[in-house]
Amino acid sequence: MLETLTQREPYSLRPALLEDADLMASLIRRAWAGTVLDPMSKGHRTTGGMVLTRFQQGGGGFLVETLEDAVGTAQYVPLEHHSRIWEIMGVGILKEHRGKALVDRLLEVIEVTARRRGVLELRLAVRSDANTEKLVSVYRRNGYEVDELLEYSHRNPLTAPPVVLKKELR
Repeated sequence: MLETLTQREPYSLRPALLEDADLMASLIRRAWAGTVLDPMSKGHRTTGGMVLTRFQQGGGGFLVETLEDAVGTAQYVPLEHHSRIWEIMGVGILKEHRGKALVDRLLEVIEVTARRRGVLELRLAVRSDANTEKLVSVYRRNGYEVDELLEYSHRNPLTAPPVVLKKELR
């Protein structure tokens, strides 16, 4: 589906394919560089194999593209013991394309996909050392609420616990 967010810069959103795994991993690493400072962050070490594993676990993802190149991505994966709850991860927009509501579009397309598949809840986590307030406000703008009782199942045990947000789809 093609969405023109400005007259000068057309962007399209498309479902990611298995062969996009390396591209998605590269986008995450590039988008997080200089933004997430902790070198222990999984985002800095994301590989195509990790993305493929999430697809094999019933997950998927989307790419944001210009006419020339991919500029953003996001993934989702169902919880291991509750397939009707998805965790969103690997959200990243290249720096030069930020500020154009592309994250909003990614979240929207994941939500539409989730609703079609009968998913009851979406969750995501924000690192506590990565411009947390700004990112939380972006997700709140999209209907997510902080839930201090939830733990993120893909949490890196070597780093501080993230802020977990959820959005009920009922």
